[in-house]
Amino acid sequence: LVKGLLEHLRVAAAALATAIAIPAEGLRQKAYFDPPGILTVCYGHTGQVDKAKTYSLTECKALLTKDMSDAIDAVDKCQPGLPTPVLAAFGDAVYNLGPRIACDVRQSTAARKLKAGDIAGACTELSKWDKAIVAGFMVPLPGLTKRRAAERALCLQGVA
Repeated sequence: LVKGLLEHLRVAAAALATAIAIPAEGLRQKAYFDPPGILTVCYGHTGQVDKAKTYSLTECKALLTKDMSDAIDAVDKCQPGLPTPVLAAFGDAVYNLGPRIACDVRQSTAARKLKAGDIAGACTELSKWDKAIVAGFMVPLPGLTKRRAAERALCLQGVA
């Protein structure tokens, strides 16, 4: 029963995170380089990408489902027991940025705050992760600023 409930919470978190990711990423069925220069396709998939291929909507949805599930699992593994909105917010951040933001307590104040149980403080830290290296300079990207604000708002719903 407990295992089933935990899986249900992960699925709910993935659905909430996906609701942020889809409009933030947009859908591009041909490979492209994102602003930092990473080869990307579909809804922000950066794993194995075939530059010559046009991906079907079904393929794009499958990549998003798998990648978001992996991101939620990564957060749940390094920060177990988070409220669903917090898990979802950090799941989307991990989907977008990688696990460092939620899991690396040496390099991420957000991860340290999550580990210490300071959920509100961790949620607030999300806003600081709106920059990327473009043409050799670390700059805020408007799309990331908007995405981090959506994650922060969702995250704060999980604060008791």
